[in-house]
Amino acid sequence: MTTPLKLLSIAAMASTMLATAPLSAQAGGVLRLDEVAVGELDPAIASDYADSILMFNVYDTLVLPAQGAPGHVPHLAASWEGDGTTYTFKLRDDVKFVSGNPMTAEDVVFSLDRMKAMGKGLSYLFANVEGAEAVDDSTVKFTLSQPYAPFVASLVRLPIVDKKTVMENLGEGEGEMKDWGAAYLTANSAGTGAYRIVSHNPQEETVMEKNPDYFLGVPDPAPDTARLRYGLEAATVRTLIAQGEHDIASQWLPPEVIRALASNGAQVLTESGTGGFYVKMNTTKPPLDDVNCRKAFAKAFDYGAAIKMIAVTDTVSQGAAATGAIPVGMFGANPADQMLTRDLEAAKQHLAECKYKPEDFTLEISWIAEVPLEERFALLMQANYAELGVKSEIRKMPWALFAEQVSKPENTPHMSQLFVNAVTGDPDTLLYGMYHSSSAGTWQSPEYLNDAEVDKQLDAGRTAATPEGREEAYAALNARLMEIAPTIYGYDRQSVFAASNRVKVPALSDPSKAFGLDGMGFTFRLMEVAD
Repeated sequence: MTTPLKLLSIAAMASTMLATAPLSAQAGGVLRLDEVAVGELDPAIASDYADSILMFNVYDTLVLPAQGAPGHVPHLAASWEGDGTTYTFKLRDDVKFVSGNPMTAEDVVFSLDRMKAMGKGLSYLFANVEGAEAVDDSTVKFTLSQPYAPFVASLVRLPIVDKKTVMENLGEGEGEMKDWGAAYLTANSAGTGAYRIVSHNPQEETVMEKNPDYFLGVPDPAPDTARLRYGLEAATVRTLIAQGEHDIASQWLPPEVIRALASNGAQVLTESGTGGFYVKMNTTKPPLDDVNCRKAFAKAFDYGAAIKMIAVTDTVSQGAAATGAIPVGMFGANPADQMLTRDLEAAKQHLAECKYKPEDFTLEISWIAEVPLEERFALLMQANYAELGVKSEIRKMPWALFAEQVSKPENTPHMSQLFVNAVTGDPDTLLYGMYHSSSAGTWQSPEYLNDAEVDKQLDAGRTAATPEGREEAYAALNARLMEIAPTIYGYDRQSVFAASNRVKVPALSDPSKAFGLDGMGFTFRLMEVAD
């Protein structure tokens, strides 16, 4: 096993080479970055961070989060109006798909229908949308079955696809729409985005190039080509950066490696999180079907040690102390000064009240193979729980295997480590997918929680007509989740990236240009890269 000291040594050598690498002054070159596999290209299936990078560059949406400010601004839409259950959008008339087909209201309707019919990815965001209607070529009207407060925010997760291209490429399947073009869109794009697909291997690499016909234009300094690689080992990333062959490392590099790279001249880019690091407990599997056992493990977790483990520099960290189930700054969150802390005596008391005895079970603690930091948290938990007399086994799981296994409660580990974000920036898209009983069995929801009060408050947070009403609902949700302890809330996260000095990424370095949505900082058209 490579020790932390060896990691620091390797990182220091790599970063020294980075600092001395010559840079060309010419802009518009090749951008090279990496993320955890799998890179899903189909907009109706995409849900992960790597998928988001693809979506935000290859496709466009009706609205975008405002830069450096709350709220949303028009994008494919020119304007909109709504009354809570109906929303009407006027579309731009100068947008074309990469095929050359003009974008119309029919494409918007088709994109929604396709996502809802396929029922995958982030389709749950549109469960309350009864349908969309093309009033004319440049006007689309959405009708909701009930008020849904985050509806406009949810539209940042409705990439608009080219209906004509998809219809020309339907694959095998039942009914008139067959596979809805899924086989085609898994390997090809049909978007309006600033970048178009050159090649795509979801396990290895996606190559994109500028779309010369993009409706907003793509600035010359933006990368001509972007190469997004998947599943690279941390040592490989360090070597590539050291050799001047990589530009932005994923957020999953160990903190001490980022620290060493930064101390030798590398950039440190950050993206403020709208989520956290969660240790999810399978509430259907003994002993975690007993709330006292779950509370015991939550109280025994060493929150202070976890925060120290993610410090990058004296001023930059991969997260901040959690105060409860909801990250600080969101509706319902506890104040920043109410940090969760370890209480071993309380943990022992809860364990004594649990119907299972420590000698009768062994906890299975999993960690995602592509995220080496999680191994350290697994070891931390193993040590913490040993102090309670609890035995545990640590299991390394590739992401693809984990996502498959959590589809059934009996195959889901006792404890799963996950980084989960609000996929629209709104708390509904952080919490509903994790805790509503209808979400059980997805990668976000390995707790398999089924709690009527939790469901009630999640639904209230969606439908409340005022910010005050949403605050009340989420505060009650926060209290209930802390009471029943389905999850250990490790910390509120912030993504930190090590980058070469040949790139400029204002959305990840200047708070006034940041987006309130994870992954959107990787909008390539807003970057600059030296050739």
